[in-house]
Amino acid sequence: MYPNLYFVFKDWFGWEINAFKIFYTFGIFVAIAFIVSAYILTKELKRKEKQGLLLPREETITTGKPASLLELFINGLVGFLFGYKLIGAFMASRHAGIDLQQYIFSSEGSWLGGLIIAAALIYLKYKEKEKQKLPQPEKRTIRIWPHDRVGDIVIFALIFGIIGAKIFDNLENWDRFIADPIANLIAPSGLTFYGGLIFATVAILIYARKKGIGILHLIDAAAPVLMIAYAIGRMGCQSAGDGDWGIFNSAYVSDVPGHVVPATSDEFQQKLKQYSTYFLAGTVTDPNGTTTMVTDRIETSLDKVPHKSFRGPKWLPAWMFAFTFPHNVNEDGILLPDCNGKYCRALPLPVFPTSLYEIVACFILFFSLWAIRKKIKVPGVLFCIYLIMNGVERFLVETIRVNTTYSIFGIHPTQAELISAALVITGIIGIIYFTKNEKPALDYK
Repeated sequence: MYPNLYFVFKDWFGWEINAFKIFYTFGIFVAIAFIVSAYILTKELKRKEKQGLLLPREETITTGKPASLLELFINGLVGFLFGYKLIGAFMASRHAGIDLQQYIFSSEGSWLGGLIIAAALIYLKYKEKEKQKLPQPEKRTIRIWPHDRVGDIVIFALIFGIIGAKIFDNLENWDRFIADPIANLIAPSGLTFYGGLIFATVAILIYARKKGIGILHLIDAAAPVLMIAYAIGRMGCQSAGDGDWGIFNSAYVSDVPGHVVPATSDEFQQKLKQYSTYFLAGTVTDPNGTTTMVTDRIETSLDKVPHKSFRGPKWLPAWMFAFTFPHNVNEDGILLPDCNGKYCRALPLPVFPTSLYEIVACFILFFSLWAIRKKIKVPGVLFCIYLIMNGVERFLVETIRVNTTYSIFGIHPTQAELISAALVITGIIGIIYFTKNEKPALDYK
């Protein structure tokens, strides 16, 4: 696993560059997901605009004005926060043993770095406005196409997606939230995909309606975008080992920390007993005799430890079916040999790498949506197909994934299973409704 770029360069090239510890791999993949999403969404919106399915809106703007104090203040504030944290973290990374993740979410930082970046952004904004300055500001009417608003859409998706993901995660883990509300709200971990999807979707639909963008054509354009964004995001989960893994695969055990071998049922049970405190109390005893709390996934007895047995074909690597996520970003598990510092743990027993399965599945589903997007004639139907695909994919993976369950009339579904089932039902109803009530759109070219 690669919690941050430091581990990437150390593993690939043997370089130990402490400054790279501030670049977490999950965050990098999330950034890539947003960039790819913006590109594909722009491409799809332009295609629909050429077909006359989406139209521009005229807006009046004032040009030639100098930079306002508010614009300079906002640029300076953003620059200060960026420099205060990023440069501060960069400088702090030179000290071995510092917890950069904790540093990022603390009040510490570089005042000098913040002031330098703030001054630079204020100057750039001032010069930009000076170049556009006119002797007398003018009001102009411009045409703004839907694809011109992709930047705003991405920002809305980012902000409200994070808010929704945090809210749903804390609702799903209410006991953990109640124990320490502030820490759980600002913690960098703990994000629920469906919470982010729901909040971001509502925010974007409100924005689109306000700007006169055709809702059905917008969500159709977003369908393949959402699928590939999720696939890339799961690449971040797999790379970092952020806890989105499956239940234990009892067809394998870890003979030494971080290494997986096939095993019998008896050997799996022996390993359960060997690491009983991990499963029953969430603790492990390190080689130096220290007892460390490493996980909050605790069972009342070893018999209730979730697991299934599946041994993959010999011609495929074992890590595709059983993985211990060494160097995981959660620091969950037992210590790895010859490893010092942070992120030196691996799960005591291998689990199903469900994030890997979702990467493969969602890329396949993305290409499927991309292939049929021009063949779907009724607006809204493509998005409904996405809802069904997404719901089925997530519902299936939940059968082998670790998650919090609810008790409803004797049934114990997870939050994701409830939402995914609702998405499938909504998608089916949507296809029937749109097909029955909407006239076919213009033929795609």
